[in-house]
Amino acid sequence: MATIALTADIKDRTNSAWWVSALFIVTFLPSVVVGLAAGPLIDRLSRKRLVVASDLVRLGVFAALPLVNTPAAILALAAIAGIANSFFRPAVLAGVPNLVSEDNLANATSLLQATDWAAATLGPIIGGALTAASGPDVVYWINAGTFAVSALLLLRVPSRLLQSEQAITRGHWRDLVEGLRAFRRGSATFAALFAFGFTMLAGGLINVSEIFLAERALHRGAFGYGLLWAATGLGLVIGSLASGLIVERRDVIAVYPLSFLPWAAGILGAALAPNIWVATLAMVVSGFGNGMAFPLTVLIVQQFTPDWLRGRAFTVIISAHNALLGLAMLAAGALVGAAGARWTYGLAASLIACGSLTAFVLTRELRFRSPVARSPA
Repeated sequence: MATIALTADIKDRTNSAWWVSALFIVTFLPSVVVGLAAGPLIDRLSRKRLVVASDLVRLGVFAALPLVNTPAAILALAAIAGIANSFFRPAVLAGVPNLVSEDNLANATSLLQATDWAAATLGPIIGGALTAASGPDVVYWINAGTFAVSALLLLRVPSRLLQSEQAITRGHWRDLVEGLRAFRRGSATFAALFAFGFTMLAGGLINVSEIFLAERALHRGAFGYGLLWAATGLGLVIGSLASGLIVERRDVIAVYPLSFLPWAAGILGAALAPNIWVATLAMVVSGFGNGMAFPLTVLIVQQFTPDWLRGRAFTVIISAHNALLGLAMLAAGALVGAAGARWTYGLAASLIACGSLTAFVLTRELRFRSPVARSPA
């Protein structure tokens, strides 16, 4: 809901693809800074305190958004929320393997993502409708309330269940280097880092151009934009749940390259769609592929990284991927203006297909090793 409201708010105030690009950049760019400068804190500090504090900061941001009136102020608050997100997400993903047994990790990760994305199925439609009817402020207040509920729920989780051991620092820069070594050449994490990087470039193009695809190419306004988001959310839920079931029967390394293919096909279908309804169906297919590929990427990092290093590994991969996302968003403003949303979607589909090919090539040798041989030292 908040993503729709923020995007529509910025677009209505500026009517500029560049400002929309800037909104997404300030949302994701802080994660790059956190990964480079503060990643070791995820392993050294209490993960529970980090996630609760992050929720409280985001509560404050969305409570303040109805009180500001300029695009620059909106971007500044969005950047603060982005910093909180940068600590929250890697701490949660690093903590999941400590909450469940190894046999249940794939299903737990897929369920976590499916629960997250289930809200994305209904949220954009509701957010689009509320924004169109009453403006973005109502959505901002609702979102502030969700962070209050989240903080209260997380307070009930014992700290020991999110972290089996806290890392002992060897100096900040050495700690950062250890995080980079989690992605050594020939490892499963190396394959995930590079293959999913192509999809992040594609995602940056899609995020900026989607509202212009809905409004200019398909002529359905804010409702159409929300509908495309909801369709993607539905596909994400189905794909995420499917990833857990598939990995129960097949090795994650074997499945990973294939998960990108429906994602690429769906984005290409949306680029060629004659109307909003065909585009909506295509985005369900796209979301299905995304819903499979993302949890599998997370699962690879969880399975092949020890707990004392896992927080840094997640900050490294999130930082690298979001750096690519930011570059693509910056380029998308010019690309949409020059070529239009449909061609931008077509390029995004090509990048996702490149991700599939990269995953296949980099995991080729790993598919012939035993799971024990692939495990981290």
